[in-house]
Amino acid sequence: MEPNAERRTFLTASASLVALKPALVFGSQANSTIEVGLVGAGGRGNWIAPFFPEYTGARVVAIADVVRDHLDSTRARLHVDPARAYYGPDAYRELAESKVDAVVIETPPYFHPEHAAAAVGAGKPVFLAKPVAVDVPGCKSIADSGRKAAQKRLSFWVDFQTRAQAVFQEAARRVHRGDIGKPAMAQVYYYAGRPSKNRGRPGMDPGLRQTLNFYMDRVLGGDIIVEQNIHVIDVANWMLNSHPVQAHGAGGRTDWSGTDYDAGDAFDHFTVNYWYPNEVHVSFSSNQLTRSFGDLCVRCFGIKGAADLHYGGLVRIVGEHAWLGAEKDDTFRQGAIENVKAFIASIRSGKPINNADVSVESNLTAILGRMAAYQQRMVTWDEMMRSTERYEVNLKLAW
Repeated sequence: MEPNAERRTFLTASASLVALKPALVFGSQANSTIEVGLVGAGGRGNWIAPFFPEYTGARVVAIADVVRDHLDSTRARLHVDPARAYYGPDAYRELAESKVDAVVIETPPYFHPEHAAAAVGAGKPVFLAKPVAVDVPGCKSIADSGRKAAQKRLSFWVDFQTRAQAVFQEAARRVHRGDIGKPAMAQVYYYAGRPSKNRGRPGMDPGLRQTLNFYMDRVLGGDIIVEQNIHVIDVANWMLNSHPVQAHGAGGRTDWSGTDYDAGDAFDHFTVNYWYPNEVHVSFSSNQLTRSFGDLCVRCFGIKGAADLHYGGLVRIVGEHAWLGAEKDDTFRQGAIENVKAFIASIRSGKPINNADVSVESNLTAILGRMAAYQQRMVTWDEMMRSTERYEVNLKLAW
């Protein structure tokens, strides 16, 4: 969720690995159990890891983390051999180079480019949480890892739940075939309460406190427009089949001192106007101020009607070509399950899947809005792409 962090890079696999079919590389996986390693044993990692054995039959056989308590508790919960629990700043690399068939990355976004590059460099398929990065150089690193994965015939799959759901896929098909007419404008918003309370305690190591509160940390999370609002920004790009050419915005952070939510330095509200090709105008806003109202919505308008799409809720088209897709959709959980199933199926079948490019494009769209809001001026896509600013952090964790 905020703006002051960055990424890293990694290893290379043997040339012979590239020449082999994935099914051969991973040991006739159509007839054997896929073994995955989990990098990141926090809340998200613990939530998604059980989906692999439950819905695909894959096994979680290795874990890596920089927080000892998280590593130990998750290892016990997932019944991982203590010898396969990697701890410390190089744990992600040790896991990637170990005997696993794929790497699942559920760390703070700041670390995604480095962790993904290490996994691809070690010749392993990657399942990656969104967002993929917190800055432009990080996004370019992910794009590079995605290209290298494709060259090695490795899956590289970013967990955008909305795109995995059949009802949203059908909505996109109908918009793209012209059911609402040519899109003219869109309303996009993400309204929610604070994602978590301050997870610190008196005397806690400052680096550990920052890590535990990464959702509200500009460097580790990229700010809320990148870390969370990207869900609806991604759907806007998908429906409009493009990315914006420029943006103008504003935003800020409310005084949370004296509350249980005072950790971090991220903004808690944004308003951004995006200009897409062909003079399509998109009004975006977000806040994480109150739990009294919450909704994640994308509405696209044309002269024939409108697509009214809600993450976890109503999905429909109104107008000349009215269509009710769903009154309520289990986007968050079921979308993640569908992505896990698709990822493991791609490894078993030897048919890699790769959505790095669209994931990077949506991530950059969020960064464009953040840049425009921070500077409160018009910023073009090309100007943003020239940015070399790297968010940097020194957590100084005691190992």
